[in-house]
Amino acid sequence: MPSGSDIADRSYAFALRVVNAYKYLCAEQGEHVMSKQLLRSGTAIGALICEAKFAQSRADFVNKMSIALKEANETLYWLRLLHDSGYTDDKVHSSIYGEADEITAILASIVKSTKANTLKFDSKQSVT
Repeated sequence: MPSGSDIADRSYAFALRVVNAYKYLCAEQGEHVMSKQLLRSGTAIGALICEAKFAQSRADFVNKMSIALKEANETLYWLRLLHDSGYTDDKVHSSIYGEADEITAILASIVKSTKANTLKFDSKQSVT
């Protein structure tokens, strides 16, 4: 796993874990509905972060990272539901849920700080 300092690398590694979880849930547990939702939201996080790297503006960056944050939050929901309905055990759940929770916190921090910096930047621009 990457060092964790680069959210793009970290979200990509997480997406690979989600893909493997999806394969397991379908093949071994026979679960196809919730696992498909997990696959969609869990892999979308990294794709949106990748898109944000080439955002056309700060607002576009914030928008893409905000959507990644929403997808991360949705992923937490599906992971909880899969665990509470008995499809994943405690060990697997705590491992992957913990990583999703950390990614969510990082994204929330990025969105919050970028919005704050954008407001400061915009205020300085309007004064000059």
